[in-house]
Formats: sequence, structure tokens, C-alpha cells
Amino acid sequence: MIPARYAASRFPAKLMQDLGGKPVILRTYEAAMQTQLFDMVYVVTDSEIIYDTITQAGGKALMSKTEHDCGSDRIAEAVMDMEVDIIVNVQGDEPFTEKESLKRVLEVFESDDTEEIDLASLMVKINDEDEINNPNTVKVIVDNRNFALYFSRSPIPFPRAEGNLATYYKHKGIYAFRKRALMDFQRLPMLALEATEKIEAIRYLEYGKKIKMVETDVSGIEIDTPEDLEKAKQLWK
Repeated sequence: MIPARYAASRFPAKLMQDLGGKPVILRTYEAAMQTQLFDMVYVVTDSEIIYDTITQAGGKALMSKTEHDCGSDRIAEAVMDMEVDIIVNVQGDEPFTEKESLKRVLEVFESDDTEEIDLASLMVKINDEDEINNPNTVKVIVDNRNFALYFSRSPIPFPRAEGNLATYYKHKGIYAFRKRALMDFQRLPMLALEATEKIEAIRYLEYGKKIKMVETDVSGIEIDTPEDLEKAKQLWK
């Protein structure tokens, strides 16, 4: 499932921006299809423009019936009556989505015999100090089994002393959910930490869900700003 909202606070209509001759959202849909990992791939949107873009290119799209504040809510509505076990959320602004990272996220459920894992997601090591301090980059800290402890727009952990030995990880907005976790998310109200950080993954943690983080070395480019789009165009070339 690829949630795709037309409006965006930092970069309105970013999903319809041109990337190598096609809109960003279509590039993302094609990238998800090319992994050949999924039984079905849908774009779930509130926009007739995005819906028409996908369907006219031969893709599958669903129109949301109600307004939603985040991608998880949008996807939960779409899959409510579907007989599925695992749902993967690929962000609409991730045109460089690739197979190997997604495959590793899905593999964590294959060995989870006790169904301890509610969600799985991706993280990538950050070495650039500007990115560590950039509030548009969501950081994650994990325990010794790579379960998420917290997500933040601030640098976490905070480097209080000289000789900081911590490794910083960026959270890549790709999730794999058990369906029940996604349905729980939809009915549970937003709490203070999620509302403060504006990071939907925090809601799962606040209600005791377990998120298994999988490290990848593929950072890609998430298109949040016009500057990101220019970087994406250069990488596409």
C-alpha cells in the first residue's frame, strides 16, 4: 500500500512533480511493482489527480472514503475488508524503493513464531552531522535486539560528553504491519508524544506495540522539499 496525499505542508503537490519524465508517485508505484514481492500493490489516495495518474498508467489505485491525518489511517481504511496477513506501507515520496531492503523487512515475520513483532521497519546509519540535527530527518534508537525504543526529530541519543560513541540511525518510512496492529492503530487516539513530534510510529510505541528495526545501507532519497527533488533528479540521471 502506497499512501498518497496530494497536499503537503513542506512541499505541496510533491508527488506529482516530474522525475525523469513521470510523476514521483508513479515512479514509486513502479518501483514497488518491480520488486515482485507483493501479491497486490495499490496507491491509496485522497486525490483524483493521483488516482487518475496511476490508473491511466495501468496501475491500481483506491480512493479514500474519509479524511485521514496519516498514512497508517489511510491504509487501515483500505485494507479493513481485505483478507491479508502482512501489509507493507511504502511512502509515496520514495521513488528509489528497492527490493533487497523490503525483502529483509518481510523476512523478520517468517522467523517470528510467537508473533512477538507487530511491525517491522527500516533504519539507515547517519554519518552526516547536518542530517543528524535536521528536524526533517526522523531518528530512531533501538535496544540490543533492534526493537525500537523511540523516534524523534531531535538528535537521539544526545551527545552530552566529548568522544561520543553512539551510532545514529535515520528512520526510513517503510513499514510492514500485521493487520491487527494496523487496525488497532486506527481506533487508538493520538497521545502527547506523537502529537508533539508529528511521527506516527510513536503511537505504536505509546500503546505497547513492538517495532523490529532492520538496518539497511541503502539511504535513497525521500522527497520532502524542492531541494530533495533536485537531488532525486540528479540521482535518477
